[in-house]
Order: sequence, then C-alpha cells, then structure tokens
Amino acid sequence: MAKPNYQFEKRQRDLAKKNKQEEKRRQKLAEKAAAEAGGSASPAAGDDAASAAAETKPEV
Repeated sequence: MAKPNYQFEKRQRDLAKKNKQEEKRRQKLAEKAAAEAGGSASPAAGDDAASAAAETKPEV
C-alpha cells in the first residue's frame, strides 16, 4: 500500500488558502475602486485589472 504524501497535501492546502486570500483582496480592491469612482465602473472591470497585475507578480 502506498504511503500518504503529507507534504503534497499541506502544500495544496496552503495554495488554496493563499488563492482564497488573494481573491478576497481583489474583491476588496474592486469594491473600493467602484466606491471611489461613484459606482460608474463595473466590478468586473476592476477585477480584470487586478488579475492582470497579479499575473505579472513573481511567485515566491
């Protein structure tokens, strides 16, 4: 029987947690941008800009 790979499982949990935090950060940024713009900008447009910026950021 194969042994469980605990390091892999822990890394997957950590990556999921990090992705969830990043998504929350993007949503807050989009909401803040929409509030500052007087609600004229759609949240989806702000999310695209935030995701484009996140893609250029190097991962550690």
